[in-house]
Amino acid sequence: MGSTRPRRPSAPTDAERARSVAARGGSASLVGTGEPAAAPLVHHVRADGSAVLLLADEEPLLERIRTAGDGELPAMLELTDHAPVDLREPVRALLWITGRLRIPGPDIARRLALQVADVRAHPDLLLLGHGATLVRLDPGSAVLSDAEGTAALAPVDLAAAQPDPFCRYEQHWLPHLEEAHGDVFAALARHLPQALRDDRTARVRPLGVDRCGLRLRVETAGRDHDVRIAWERGVATLEELRTQMQLLVGCPHRGSALGRADGARPTAS
Repeated sequence: MGSTRPRRPSAPTDAERARSVAARGGSASLVGTGEPAAAPLVHHVRADGSAVLLLADEEPLLERIRTAGDGELPAMLELTDHAPVDLREPVRALLWITGRLRIPGPDIARRLALQVADVRAHPDLLLLGHGATLVRLDPGSAVLSDAEGTAALAPVDLAAAQPDPFCRYEQHWLPHLEEAHGDVFAALARHLPQALRDDRTARVRPLGVDRCGLRLRVETAGRDHDVRIAWERGVATLEELRTQMQLLVGCPHRGSALGRADGARPTAS
């Protein structure tokens, strides 16, 4: 019989992970426009993969768009996804959306700003028309790079996917888990590959959680290692997430400690 390779833990699809990066927001910059990188005051990626960006009126990029032959300028939006805890290597994913920038008319701009405010209220949205201009990026393609790999995506892929149901819980739940329940990570260490379990310099940190499992960052003297530990079964609710975390830790009576981190529950992959 031939040798068999270890089965890779299940993970959300490429498009789901990309939509999760977009939903969390992270930091953003516009590049590839012929100008220095521009940092939007506000950025929001819509369900269809298009992006709404608010730029300060003094941003040179705006004049480049206005003077473009067809009122559109090729550009790339770079979204940087940071871990919710203070890791020595904090970037855990990058999402690049390439497309064309244009400046919508005042009425459309106000409507887009209100739509953004409904999802993520930001005080700088009040600057629209008073020191800031709204632009829209219509997507042509996207590329995601994270610990799971690198994937090219079409706008239709992004439009068809949903962000992970727990992507917005991480920011509150994982820091709480590390600060208040550090012993959990000693229990999780038994799921690591043997080489990491034997490394006395290893420090196990929370990296992410999703419907498929828990992501850990193992910091060692030599390098960092990202490890995905899968739940026994996929989860869709916070209660299911708590149950799977209890099973992963190996102590079914830890529910009160694991289950009260601002409503967020961990996942393993």
